Order: sequence, then structure tokens, then C-alpha cells
Amino acid sequence: MTRSRSATAAGTRLFAAYAAASLVPVVVLGAVLSSGSRQDAVDRALEYGRAQAAVVEETAIAPALRGQDLGTGLTAAERERLQMATDLAVFRGSLLRLRLRDFTGVVLFADDGATGPEAALPDYPAGEDVAPSTGAAFTTAAAGGTDVALLDGDGLAVGRMIRVLQPIVADTSGRSIGVLELLLPYDTVAAEVEAATTRTHWRLGAGLGVLYVVLAGISWSTTRRLRRQAAQAEHDALHDPLTGLANRELFARRVAAELERGAPGAVVLVDLDRFKEVNDTLGHHAGDQLLVEVGRRLAATVRGEDTVARLGGDEFGLLLPGMDDGAAARDLVLRVSDALAAETVVEGVPLAVEASCGIAVFPADATDVETLMTCADAAMYQGKRGATGVVVFDPRAAAPTAHSPSLQHDVRRALEDGDLRLHYQPQVDLASGRTVGVEALLRWQHPVRGLIGPGDFLPALEQSGVMGALTGWVLRRALADCAAWTAAGEDWTVSVNVSVRNLETPGFAATVARLAAEAGVAPSRLHLEVTETALPADLAAAAACLAELTAAGFGAALDDFGVGFASLSHLRSLTLTEVKADRAFVTGVDVSAEDAAVVRALVELAHGLGLSVCAEGVETPEVAAWLRAVGCDRAQGWLFSRPRPWPELSRAAAGVSAPSVEVLA
Repeated sequence: MTRSRSATAAGTRLFAAYAAASLVPVVVLGAVLSSGSRQDAVDRALEYGRAQAAVVEETAIAPALRGQDLGTGLTAAERERLQMATDLAVFRGSLLRLRLRDFTGVVLFADDGATGPEAALPDYPAGEDVAPSTGAAFTTAAAGGTDVALLDGDGLAVGRMIRVLQPIVADTSGRSIGVLELLLPYDTVAAEVEAATTRTHWRLGAGLGVLYVVLAGISWSTTRRLRRQAAQAEHDALHDPLTGLANRELFARRVAAELERGAPGAVVLVDLDRFKEVNDTLGHHAGDQLLVEVGRRLAATVRGEDTVARLGGDEFGLLLPGMDDGAAARDLVLRVSDALAAETVVEGVPLAVEASCGIAVFPADATDVETLMTCADAAMYQGKRGATGVVVFDPRAAAPTAHSPSLQHDVRRALEDGDLRLHYQPQVDLASGRTVGVEALLRWQHPVRGLIGPGDFLPALEQSGVMGALTGWVLRRALADCAAWTAAGEDWTVSVNVSVRNLETPGFAATVARLAAEAGVAPSRLHLEVTETALPADLAAAAACLAELTAAGFGAALDDFGVGFASLSHLRSLTLTEVKADRAFVTGVDVSAEDAAVVRALVELAHGLGLSVCAEGVETPEVAAWLRAVGCDRAQGWLFSRPRPWPELSRAAAGVSAPSVEVLA
């Protein structure tokens, strides 16, 4: 409800901003139009004065003068006719003043009788003239033009006036004989203009009011739509689109909020067992239906104040506030597990959902989100390996493992930030003692933990989506380094470990061939190693991929041979070029008759199948001599060199380095 009020207040502020922004152009437009209407009124008054002067000149002045030139003065008869022609107009108020002037500015006739060179209007300040003969207005009229002006009335008893100066044309010749000066009342025109202006302002105000209402309506509609879109975007950013549950981000926020409050509680990670089989057999649509049903059951089983989230894939999270006792949390999670186990039908197939659940309690187990999730994750994986699927984290039984929910994200970020490295361990030809190949070993330059070996993170990523991107990076880096040391004069092959997940990926062999071609490395220089213990029961896809790779000229090695359960079957069914004897047997061949017998039999068996043998974990000259004696082809281990960047190996390639120890495998 607080979030709703906040959103409403934000929407109101946004609408107010829109309304204010809409009001500004309306006010500016009104001011511009109002100013324009006032100017129109002035222009109308001036045009009125021009028309009135023309009428007076044509109907009164010209007939009274009868073509007489003003340069010779006026006769008594002409003055009388002019007086008669103007008296009525002045009396009715259509004229305030009328004067006739020659071209020098001398007043020859005035309706008030004031004539002469210094004649001034009686209503005007003493000694001043409305239109002095030296002014621009008089000069314009004397030259044959017409000048019309609105006088503001300062110092005039009659107030504002329209002053007109225009030439006098007394006959049909069109010749100007003097200047006619008129002062016309402005009040009548002003009243008409004021009435017209008032009507215009009302219309303008009404129109602008309607415009503002329309703009305000548009603003309200826009802000409401933006609020809805923002609310939807926020919801989408914090919820899983498939199940509608909270996503990882919202789950982490709520866990952090509970930790910030200092209240006790529990976090539960729920991972579905064998969910991949549902996708593989019934299709992803069926898998989605199952995930939706699991989310519904989780939400229906927990308490109202609990949070259910889908963290990604088939992993869900539960936040149980107030659960400070692992046993109480376990009782609730057992009810959740029972609810999930109830049979459901997906695509017409009855399914019983099984899940592994790991519980971590705060603040007892951790006081930050990442560590808390790591503890719950460790407990969940312990549940997958144990007899019960619901496990409460116990630091004495299991330490947090690399199976952190954020591990995949961290590895992807390491790929983007360039924090991954490749070190290489030489593979020495036992007959000649020469380095003939190297094995690429992945290292992670972690910003906090320093240099991390592959055993700390690769097992957790074996079945994850990031494995493909990680293998692609290793192949590109190893092939680029191979091209570099080839250019430097070294003819080493390079061995790269690949995941079974890679071999099962459609088009993987073609991808390897393309990467090698792009790097300019011959296929025979690249060997791909797959761990025997990680091979699936169904070898069809992996065997087909290895066959395609070896047919293209790439080497294929079976790594860690001898520690699995179907080694002989693998040798028969897979297309290989090499077998690598595991260090578990190699290390003791010079002191253990059993280890010696196993390795000797392996060498004979591999050679009988046309395969070469590489021994791992060679640490002493005695072991190397024994392997050479039984015909083992190649060996690698600390006796020859620790894993290091290839330029360091190149500098040491002329001889065999002294034994050295590296913590990382």
C-alpha cells in the first residue's frame, strides 16, 4: 500500500509538471495574440484617420479652394467657404482641428482662426507644434505623401487624437498646392476598437481555455499511461515471466531487507531433481507447465508472509521470516516437499516431482545475502548426495561449496572482464626427452580470492549453460597461443579439456574446426580431452562427436583413465587417438606392484588398439625411467614443469626444468 501511495504521489507530481508545462505555451500564445489584437486596433485607427482626411480633402477643402494656389495666400471668399465647410464637421465632433499650411509651414487657415508662421494649437503646450515644418511628418506631406500618427494626448485637453498630414490637391491636374493638417477624435474609434478587442479577447480566452483543457487531458492520460508502464516495467524487472513469482533480484532484495531489520529467518533453496529428463522426453513446453505448477504449489504451501521466488532454471527460493530455528524451518520445508511430491499430469503423463532443499538460518549461519545463499546452496547439494532431500546447513558437516547461485554470473563476468587465464603444462616425449605438446589448464584471476584453479569452479558448471561459452573461450585462447608459439618456432600440440555437455551440443565438431581454421592451426595440432569419469551412460552423442572430430584430423584423448567403471567399454566404443593414465596409478609405479601392473597392462592394451599413452602426475626421475622402460609414449608432471604461461615454457624448452610445486592442479 505504501508503494501504491508513493506511485500515486509520483504520478500527481508528474501530472502537475505536465500541466505547468502545458500552461506556459498557452499563456505565451495568449500574450502574443493579445498584443497582436492591440496593434490591430491602432492600425485600424490610423486607417480610419487616413480615410477621414481623404474625405475632408475631397469634399470640403478642394471644392472651397477651386484650384487656388496657396502660395499667393487666401482670399476672403475662400476663407469663408473653408470656414463654412469645416464648421459643421467641427461642431459635430468628427473633426477636432483643421489647418491649411503652405509648403514653408505657414498656417494660412485654421478652424480656430489662428494663422501665421508661429501658429500653434491652443490645446497643445505653448510654443509647440503638433507637426513642425522641420519634422519628418510635415516633410512627408509636403513631398506628396500622407503621414498618420496616434498622439498619446499628453498635454492635450482633448486627450488622444489621430493626427493626419496629407497634400492638398485642388483640381484634376493632381498638383499639390499645400498641406492639410487634421486632428481627429480617437474616442469613437477607440470605443469601437475596444468593443472589438473585448470580443476578440473573450474568443481568444475561450479558445485558449479549451486548448488548455485538451492539453491537460492529454497530460493526464499520458502520465497515467506512463505510470502504468513504469509499474509494469518494475513488475517485469522483479518477477519471473513464466511463473509470475519473484525473481532472483527481488528475492535478494527481500532477504537483504530482512537481514537489515535484524530479525531472524531462514532461506531455502529448492532444486528439482531430474528436471532435464522432463524437457528431454516431453519437451520444453511440458517443462514450463511443470515449473508453473511447482511455483503454484510452493506459494500455496508456505505462509502468507513468506516469499517464493524462481531463481532460474529449475531452482526456486523461499524466504521464511521469523524462522530462527532450523528444525522449525525443516518441518515447513518437509510439508513443501510433500506438496511437490503429489502426482501431477503434464502433457497426459503422470509425474511425481522430487526436489532437493537446502536450508540456511540467519543470522546464525550468515549475515549477508551472498554467504547465506552459499550456505543454503551447500546444504541443498548435500541433500542431492544424501538419503534425505531436505537438509539444514551445518558448518560441521559441510562447508559452503562452489555451487553458489551467483557462480555462473561471476564466471560470465570474468569472461567479459578478461579475468581468465590459460597456463600450460608440458607433455614430454619419454624416448627423446623433448617437449612435444602442452595441456591447457584454466585459471581464474579472481578479484578477491586471487588465482583459482579449475577444481574450485568447473565441477559446479559442468551442466550449466555457461559451460559452452567457457569452452569456446578456452579453445580460442589455446588456438591463438598455439599459432603464436608456432610462429616462434615451437611445434607443440595443445590439449584442451572439453565437457561432455560440449560433445552433446549439436554442431560442436564443426565449431572446433571453424575456430582452428580461423586461428590458422592445423587440426593435428589440437587434441581434445574428455574425462572418463564424466562420460554419460548413453555414449551415442559423445561418440558421434568424437568420431567427427578425429575424422577431421583432431586428436581425441580419454583423460583420467582407470578411475571409472566402464573404461574398457569406452576404449572400444569411442574413436580415440590417446589414453591418459591417471596419476592415482602413475605416482606409485616404482614402489607398488599393483600400480605397476595396472599401468603396464594399460600401455599394452592401448598400443594394441593403436592408441598412444600419456602418463599424468610424474614427479620423480624414477617414475619417468620406469614409464620409459615399459614403452609409455609421453608424460607430464611437476618433474618436467609446473603449469605456466607459454612464453615461460618456451624459454625453458631447451632443457628439462627442475621439479617445482604449484598449489593449483
